[in-house]
Amino acid sequence: MHDAQLALFGGNQPSQAQPALPDADVRHLVGFLSRSDADALLRHALDTIDWRQDTLRVFGKEHMQPRLTQWFGPPGGTYRYSGIEMRPVEWPSWLEATRQGIEATAGVRFNSMLGNLYRNGQDTVGWHADDEPELGHQPVIASLSLGAGRDFRLKHRTRDDVAPVTLHLGHGDLLVMAGNTQHAWLHTVPRRARVSKPRVNFTFRRLVVP
Repeated sequence: MHDAQLALFGGNQPSQAQPALPDADVRHLVGFLSRSDADALLRHALDTIDWRQDTLRVFGKEHMQPRLTQWFGPPGGTYRYSGIEMRPVEWPSWLEATRQGIEATAGVRFNSMLGNLYRNGQDTVGWHADDEPELGHQPVIASLSLGAGRDFRLKHRTRDDVAPVTLHLGHGDLLVMAGNTQHAWLHTVPRRARVSKPRVNFTFRRLVVP
């Protein structure tokens, strides 16, 4: 497969699970990518993306963000979250075919993507929701995982009677969150001391550009 044509169209048949989460629409497609396609995308992500580490201000103190990121999107598609402003860089051509396959699965045209690099199990992201205004009402987020498997935790914002849920996202898995998920639930990738290898996470979004 040529580098510019890395794709997920290898006849792979993922298994799909739909966790029973109230006020949410979540699909977990295990093995969405073939192993060879996932390996190739991971290699490209680690070797070619200009990863950045931003500074967070928490309770008046500055901390280095505990993971690396990069934002891909249309010109003028600046993305802001947690006090960080990210200006888009050019969409990588080697990811285009994969994006098209994910769009077909999610039923949404994505124009932006936040890439996350968890260098090992010490890298993390705290409880949050992808509910920024520029993502529109009831955003669809398609999250592709590459590399080391990591736990993905979800908890309901308001209902104490609903137990938190843990999904294990592995190499080549796709998680699609739609409907009211971002308004009703929070999610996190917690630290895992035993994880020594990197994980790359591509979260595809549709940014509302003025």
